[in-house]
Amino acid sequence: MEFYGFIHFTINAFTDKEWGYGDESPSLFNPTDFDAEQIARIAATAGMKGLILTCKHHDGFCLWPSKYTEHSVKNSPWRNGRGDVVKEIAAACRKYRLKFGIYLSPWDRNHKDYGRPEYLIYFRNQLRELLTSYGPIFEIFFDGANGGDGYYGGARETRRIDRDTYYDWPTTWNLVRSLQPDTCLFSDAGPDVRWVGNERGIAGDPCWSTLNRDDFAPGRADETRLNRGDRPGSHWVPAECDVSIRPGWFYHANEDSKVKSASTLVDLYYLSVGRGASFLLNLAPDRRGQIPATDVNSLREFRRILGATFSIDYAQGAHVTASKTRGSRFSPQTVIDRRHDTYWTTDDQITRPELIINLRREQTFNVVRVREYLPLGQRVEAFAIDVWKDNEWREYARGTSIGNCKLIREKPMTTTKVRLRITQSPVCPAISELALFAEQL
Repeated sequence: MEFYGFIHFTINAFTDKEWGYGDESPSLFNPTDFDAEQIARIAATAGMKGLILTCKHHDGFCLWPSKYTEHSVKNSPWRNGRGDVVKEIAAACRKYRLKFGIYLSPWDRNHKDYGRPEYLIYFRNQLRELLTSYGPIFEIFFDGANGGDGYYGGARETRRIDRDTYYDWPTTWNLVRSLQPDTCLFSDAGPDVRWVGNERGIAGDPCWSTLNRDDFAPGRADETRLNRGDRPGSHWVPAECDVSIRPGWFYHANEDSKVKSASTLVDLYYLSVGRGASFLLNLAPDRRGQIPATDVNSLREFRRILGATFSIDYAQGAHVTASKTRGSRFSPQTVIDRRHDTYWTTDDQITRPELIINLRREQTFNVVRVREYLPLGQRVEAFAIDVWKDNEWREYARGTSIGNCKLIREKPMTTTKVRLRITQSPVCPAISELALFAEQL
């Protein structure tokens, strides 16, 4: 999917907090003009392919009328207590052809039983509500913040849990698999998608999609390893790069002048999607229940820049040759056929081949996109890009991991030929795409 959105919207937008304590009155939640379609429309216009909604943050307030708690929208004045934010966002996602995901905080600073075995029954009951009432869920985001001070039903105390054992995650994951087998599970440990190790939206370089998953648990993270992955690694757990368009995750009026610019968002795209990870950009609806105009303008300009940059692939129409090829089915010409299910490869013993794109005339570019055929994994460990200049090959750039998408962004170069050299790989490479673009700002 590469690029999708977070929606942080709950009672915190009305208390001006990032983390609610859990004692907030549901009466505070009262958006004046909630518009789920505006949120989804802006996300789609920005090029996002899905939205993940914070259905319950650490304060325990539920954006749907859960039958298991009174701490929810059903006791708010919004829609006269008959509203359901989850339902409206899910419906808007369907209208704008976005996938819908959920965030359900494992930590609950409101619930009286948090830290005790009884809370797990409550947590899974709520998870079951969300998985059976709102259609297909593409991802569930489980936060690593677990335990600390809270309201806890009036106890007003600090509660600590063992993050490795308390939640009995395998049972919860099995519940999700039984109800929605196609849902991807996110946490520090995956099991399907991992945190990238920071909230700046930046993947490591290299960023391997493999991870020794059993070394981690939700909330217990080695941030350096999560940022780069493990090579070799026991499981396929690609990185997700989360970052907010604002300094905070929830809306605060005093941050209206601090919205990330379009150029900053473009940089983050190259540092996340361009390093083989996915880009999860948070949007924070205001007290109306809509994405603010400043944020909208930044997103639109961001999409304009990316659209202009990637609209023309200068490798299209070129003649592609290779030092070695496995056969006609794996022709080097497949790297410019715009299909993800075809690829160029060599015989098994050939691990350092070269591929040359012969352009029909001089072209100027500064962005190179390389993709591997992911069903065969990340195979390449190092590569170089060369350009033909003054009747000889000159190295233009080099890199390590490729994966789903490697974006190389350098100074503009004018040439008639581009060469991809595989310089290190334990097995023969499987290259799905080699494309050339000129950045348009």
